[in-house]
Amino acid sequence: MRLDDERESDNFEDRREGGTSFVGGRGIGLGSIVIALVASVVFGVNPLTVLSVLDGGAPIATHQSAPQSAPANDEETRFVRKVLASTEDVWQNQFQQHGAKYQYPTLVLFRGSTPTACGSGQAAMGPFYCPGDRKVYIDLGFYDILKTKLGSPGDFAQAYVIAHEVGHHVQNLTGISGKVDAMRGRVSEAQQNALSVRLELQADCYAGIWANQADETRHILEQGDIEEALNAASHIGDDALQKATQGYVVPESFTHGTSQQRVAWFKRGYESGDLAACDTFKHKG
Repeated sequence: MRLDDERESDNFEDRREGGTSFVGGRGIGLGSIVIALVASVVFGVNPLTVLSVLDGGAPIATHQSAPQSAPANDEETRFVRKVLASTEDVWQNQFQQHGAKYQYPTLVLFRGSTPTACGSGQAAMGPFYCPGDRKVYIDLGFYDILKTKLGSPGDFAQAYVIAHEVGHHVQNLTGISGKVDAMRGRVSEAQQNALSVRLELQADCYAGIWANQADETRHILEQGDIEEALNAASHIGDDALQKATQGYVVPESFTHGTSQQRVAWFKRGYESGDLAACDTFKHKG
């Protein structure tokens, strides 16, 4: 990616000072950590519930402030701030074209665990978006997992992670995620899972729109970047993760979509650059 001359976002919190160990929290064992990582390993809508259920309790809503320090000036920190700034520019323009005002999310870097408006966030969940405080949370240690455990190296694969979570923010602002959340308890578990898949695939499509528009306006893409994103999408499909962890797939339990679906919807957003093309609730596949 060509980001050397790009600006860094100010909508950023660095909570890494005084962070806890990677498996911190409410006595979660290694087995629960692995299950939680697979269940929400990149890109879930409020995956905070995963570890809570495994721990036998409900999410603890909290607005407690977390220790904060001035953002570090290391390469990884500057990278995520530049990617976030790029998403801000793209979505501000997209909202303006539709007569609306884009409200920026905040990206939070943390280590181990951190309080959020959705409950206690854990690094083992992977990156996540909390609609309650409109913040994207990420422990940068996840990028090592993305590279070494999920077979998805590359800076654009890392940018895709952020763009996907920002896609959930867009869904929050437009009311899409709220409508899906309102269906909880009114439909079967299988139907709810199917709705979750539609949300995740749409966030993938929105990440594709970001890539399209960012490259059109700022020429950020280099050879191989899109392939990195497609590779990441192929490795985090529900079918791929289930095959890797249990040797078989259970389609009715899918919550994020198959590898093929995730690749297809990212490509659809990237090739079209059009919000209307990302209606995953209307266009199945």
